[in-house]
This record gives sequence, structure tokens and C-alpha cells, in this order.
Amino acid sequence: MRKETLRQIICQRKQQYTPQQLKELSQSVIARLKPRLAETQTVMAYYSLPDEVCTHRLLDDLVAEGKTVLLPKVLDAERMELRRYSGPQDLMEGAFHIMEPIGEPFTDYRLIDVALIPGVAFDAAGHRLGRGRGYYDRFLYSMQTVASSHPLLLGVCFDFQKVASVPVDINDILVDGVI
Repeated sequence: MRKETLRQIICQRKQQYTPQQLKELSQSVIARLKPRLAETQTVMAYYSLPDEVCTHRLLDDLVAEGKTVLLPKVLDAERMELRRYSGPQDLMEGAFHIMEPIGEPFTDYRLIDVALIPGVAFDAAGHRLGRGRGYYDRFLYSMQTVASSHPLLLGVCFDFQKVASVPVDINDILVDGVI
């Protein structure tokens, strides 16, 4: 199956749910995710779009627990960087209508314990299908090249986004687990 075909299939699956139903489904995903974050100090995450597992409250909870939360900011057509998140007041609409942090860049990647990675689809082997622009794959590759250690990469998705097999390219970065 081609990547674009799988993106269309998952898009059709998402359209079967109302925004409220997706928020409700998010709660069970976040409940499974929280124990994985209990012993972490620095978490790379994402500020969810309406069709993704909703991370908004989770991010605020992590900040309230004293954890360092990092979110991506798109710089140009190929690059993104991480910036610290300390609450919704730190956000501004950025590329692709994604809310992005406005703080200083964070580059000490070796401090990141866990990276929460969104995706369109995931398979059990850790293959991830993104939205097609390659931002996460390029960033994760460069992060792993710079840092001497690599954080635990957790794919975050609804159960209906888990598929038997995701088509892969040589540049695709695998996640260590899928929640």
C-alpha cells in the first residue's frame, strides 16, 4: 500500500468521529501514557491538532508536576526546533495552524527522557506514517546524531490508527513503542 493511500484510509476513519468523540477517545490513550511519564524529567511532546490525541491537558499537568516540556516549532520548509513550554500563554499560531511555543530554543537533547511523537498511522514494529512533510524524521535523525543518548520514542495515536503494516522509506525513523 502506498503512503498516500494509507493517509486517506486513516482520514476516513477519523471522519467517523465527532470532535467530542475524539476528545473522549483521547482520555484513554492519555491514561495509558501517563504511567510511562511518571519517572521522566524532560519530555518532548506536541501540541495536538483537533484530529490528534489531545495532549493539551497532559502538557499542563506535566508542567504542574515540575517537568520540563518541550514542543516543536517549525522554522522553514525543512526544519523544526524544540522550545520550552510552560503553559498556553507560551503559544502562538505557527506553520500549518499549529500552536507553537515562543520561548528560547532548547538544544540539550541528551536531557530528553521521552519523546511523544504524533503520526497518522503506526504499526507494531514501530514504523510511523507522518503527514508527509518529513519534519519529525529529519529532526529525530539530527537529534540522535547530536545527542550521545537517545530518548524513548513513543508514538501516540488512537487505536484506529494502529495498522498491520506501514509503508516505509529509508529515511523513516522508528519509534520504540506505540501508545
